[in-house]
Amino acid sequence: MAEPVIVATSRTPIGRASKGSLVDARPDDMSAFIVKDVLNKVEGLDPAEVEDIIWGIGQPGGEGGFNIGRIIAVMNEMQVPGVTVNRYCSSSLQTIRMAAHAIKADEGDCFVAGGVETVSRYMNGAADTGPHNEVFNSAEERSAGRTTGEAGNWSASDGLPDVYIAMGQTAENVAEVLGISRERQDEFGVRSQNRAEAAMKRGFFEQEITPYTLSDGTVVSSDDGIREGTTIEGVSQLNPVFRPGGTITAGNACPLNDGAAAVVVMSDTRAKDLGIQPLARIVASGVSALNPEIMGLGPIDACRQVLDRAGMQMSDIDLVEINEAFAVQVLGSADALGIDIDEQLNINGGAIALGHPFGMTGSRIMTTLINSLQDSDKQFGLETMCVGGGQGMAMIIERL
Repeated sequence: MAEPVIVATSRTPIGRASKGSLVDARPDDMSAFIVKDVLNKVEGLDPAEVEDIIWGIGQPGGEGGFNIGRIIAVMNEMQVPGVTVNRYCSSSLQTIRMAAHAIKADEGDCFVAGGVETVSRYMNGAADTGPHNEVFNSAEERSAGRTTGEAGNWSASDGLPDVYIAMGQTAENVAEVLGISRERQDEFGVRSQNRAEAAMKRGFFEQEITPYTLSDGTVVSSDDGIREGTTIEGVSQLNPVFRPGGTITAGNACPLNDGAAAVVVMSDTRAKDLGIQPLARIVASGVSALNPEIMGLGPIDACRQVLDRAGMQMSDIDLVEINEAFAVQVLGSADALGIDIDEQLNINGGAIALGHPFGMTGSRIMTTLINSLQDSDKQFGLETMCVGGGQGMAMIIERL
């Protein structure tokens, strides 16, 4: 049986939504660009060999609608099908998983997987704009009551949970349940910024970013979100965003962003035929569910599942990338899983600093994880994230 391997990765810089360097970049334009770029990195590969473009996006509407996966192929003049995938924050990790599954099923040898998000362009349309189902009215009322900060610690209620709950409210719920302090969250947010700053200054991110040229000729070559010289003294002065007396601030949560990333997933047999040295082997993947109101803890069960499938323990994993939607959920997940925060986790910073363009994140983290494994000469990596709606997703890779 053929094994799925990753043979190339690429990403754009990440811009800050509404006020950053990529506000004028359409999602289809950025996607077509990064797909062409990642394919150009695979020497000897005819783009016609691509079986499918599997493309993730958190809001498949507006400029990101119309089955953007197929639009990418048409824009690049590729006679290749395309499909759009939405699993919110893990959309493009899901695309990598789907490509791996197809290869294992002997239904293709080469796929482009990846994703995009351009929050700056939501003014031209988004997907989640319809009326909410009234069966969730009681749950939504319960969540609204908690925004005052006077409802006591969160606990699961009888009846349906709130599937429409704002992500920041889920983070406050996690902080209440686990008792993770504002100070610890702030320290982790500062760590993310400081580590990303150090990585940027030594050229780490230059290895994975392809500069993007805007329509006016401006070249964007670096991430907007890294704040040099971030200190705990500065971050501690920020006000809570979601609840009076809450703990979630702009300093310990990810921003809103724009960006795109792609990977080429190929069978090991076809890679060998083309004389390509794969970057990594996909070992195992998994997805899990939990109460949407504490969705940030989704990585816990997803990681346990994927480690079990791989026959591994957390101590076998060299580097872990947990998407930093909120510091509190990263810390809660890492604590439960026994992850060494200093040595294993997000060693070059994470989404609090770099940003979290929802549909891009899964493939961006995969790009960074492979880069980190190469940079530190390590073997096994684990990528995981929480997912809106109450899910977790994880994938283990082995650097080759």
